[in-house]
Amino acid sequence: MAKKTITVLLLGIALASVHLAQAQQPKKVPRIGFVSGADPKNPGPPIEAFQQELRDRGYVDRKNLVIEYRYVLGMNERSPAVVAELVQLNVDVLVVAGLPAILAAKQATKTIPIVIMMPIPSRLG
Repeated sequence: MAKKTITVLLLGIALASVHLAQAQQPKKVPRIGFVSGADPKNPGPPIEAFQQELRDRGYVDRKNLVIEYRYVLGMNERSPAVVAELVQLNVDVLVVAGLPAILAAKQATKTIPIVIMMPIPSRLG
């Protein structure tokens, strides 16, 4: 629960900053780039919790938010290419998990906010 709260809090801050920066511009739908090592056919609890928390805060994918999912499928060497693709799509926020994706995101951009999803040991969460 704590991991979910921290992730959503950081994402909320990033989305709020994007929203405030665009206050004087035409309405733009925020885009999140999400890098996962999960199987896209069975995304698992972390992605499901992420999606549910966004819905709980009024964000619905393809309605008022676009989430660009990319999967490395356990092949961490794909992380730099996957992150570079999301940077080229000009996403507003990158959400990454795992050290290879974190390092790839850090190297790929200095301007896009990066939200790191990290597992929290059960004794802390």
